[in-house]
Amino acid sequence: MESRQERTTHIKPVSGNLLSTEASTHHLTQEKQPYVSRQPDNHGHIHYSDDENAMWQALLERQAKQIPNRASLAYLKGLEKLKLPATHIPQLQDIDDILQASTGWQTAAVPALISFGKFFTLLADKRFPVATFIRRFDDMDYIEEPDIFHEIVGHCPLLTHPAFATFNETYGKLGLNATKQERLYLARLYWFTIEFGLMGATKETRKIYGGGILSSPSETIYALSDEPDCRAFDLIDVLRTPYRIDQIQPIYYAIDDLDTLFDIVNSDIMGAVKKAMSLGLFEPTYAIKTA
Repeated sequence: MESRQERTTHIKPVSGNLLSTEASTHHLTQEKQPYVSRQPDNHGHIHYSDDENAMWQALLERQAKQIPNRASLAYLKGLEKLKLPATHIPQLQDIDDILQASTGWQTAAVPALISFGKFFTLLADKRFPVATFIRRFDDMDYIEEPDIFHEIVGHCPLLTHPAFATFNETYGKLGLNATKQERLYLARLYWFTIEFGLMGATKETRKIYGGGILSSPSETIYALSDEPDCRAFDLIDVLRTPYRIDQIQPIYYAIDDLDTLFDIVNSDIMGAVKKAMSLGLFEPTYAIKTA
């Protein structure tokens, strides 16, 4: 896919998310075997191994201890609605039943890699892509590729919330009509909101809503510590901020509350993209990784 050729601050489609970098591609292909999604049987049921179910249980138990005082209230309410099984990976149809009743969304099983076009088409159709593999134990703390734990535990709880759901649908529709270069800037909006977004005007009120954080045990702790640079959300700044996927994030952007996503949707996002393109990217705050 041509998007895999994009450079450090740009993106390639990976699993349910389209957000990654050349640096992470190099890391993935050189140091470990790629993940492969599980295929359903003739009845649409995916059979996971004991080790895979044990990974799910271990991740869920660890996150259950970390998120109560760190995740947004809307996320916690959504997680309660999903009623996720504690000892095994859920079937997507069980998730779909709850999402459809809440916001009209459903999941879509996808392979480990999907194209830009497929990603945007699914979101525009209110279908959230989910790669049906789960990380290995040596990737427990942080995984570059979005796995089924990332998608279901990280994102699906908030897909029960109208603002989060509407943002994703609008994002998909914008992406379908965007040029290749515009999509690269749009990717940063998704990265610093849906994937690695925080909310709260002050450090004391700050909570996590980004699925990339909430599905990473280590980043859940780190994101609300004094280490990262947390900035107030500014659409132009977000669109101009480069990132890397193969490390804990040095920068986060915080919206006021989840309904702020409605405000973003109702703003001139593509006008902001064009302005950000004319201004260019900020200097990276991380080391540029070479081959």
